[in-house]
Amino acid sequence: MPACRAANLSVAAEQAWQIYTAQVEERIARQHTQRDTYLAALHGDPAERAGIASQLSSGVVSVVSLNGPDALPGALLHHWRATAFVPQATPEEMLHLLRDYDHLSQYYAPVVTASHLIAKDGPAALVAMRMNEKKIITVVLDCEFRIENGLAGFDRGYEFSRSTHIRQVDYPGTAREHLRPERDGDGLLWRLNSYWSFIEWRNGLVIECESISLTRDIPAGLNWLVAPLVRDLPRESLEFTIRATAKALQAQNTEGAKR
Repeated sequence: MPACRAANLSVAAEQAWQIYTAQVEERIARQHTQRDTYLAALHGDPAERAGIASQLSSGVVSVVSLNGPDALPGALLHHWRATAFVPQATPEEMLHLLRDYDHLSQYYAPVVTASHLIAKDGPAALVAMRMNEKKIITVVLDCEFRIENGLAGFDRGYEFSRSTHIRQVDYPGTAREHLRPERDGDGLLWRLNSYWSFIEWRNGLVIECESISLTRDIPAGLNWLVAPLVRDLPRESLEFTIRATAKALQAQNTEGAKR
């Protein structure tokens, strides 16, 4: 059964999303022009930078909000950044992991239950994923992402992942399974862009991901149900993603050492 009243993505909210993500991408592109500014977490106020560096060295995963969330017409825009340090990992290993499109469910289960490469054009790929978001209720989504990644030098790399389609699945895994129309459904995830930056640092790799998502707003009378989903899930999903990525890189190192 639906989690709550159906919601529709407004044209105004989608336009605001496009403007916001374009500005973020311009800022990240500027960061990537120099090694000293490549990672947002390690660039800026010296005292703050030193504190984050100390946390990363001790194994702490940094997760910070970059946006309120921002209220748009009938929608909320969420922007989070997570950063982690993976000892002994390399940019090549990170890029290999990101490009393992047909096996993402091995690294990101139970959130990603299936994935496959649809098409590839040079450094760009079109990838399908089935995602399973669970908090109070379970929502299953069939998503497609246009992904561009690569190395920006011998010691660093990047990935830009932009959602192109997100559709909610009703009655998944049953004879009644069907997809709702795009831009329709419960509105628990309408758009999702992820921006990875990674660079060699202190005999390992710092991995950083900025996640920007667009969800429905919180309707009157359903705050108890919808608020935990649209306010908490963006942060929790990003933290899960970066921890799972670090774990997968560490597993690669362990397997490599055994050979």
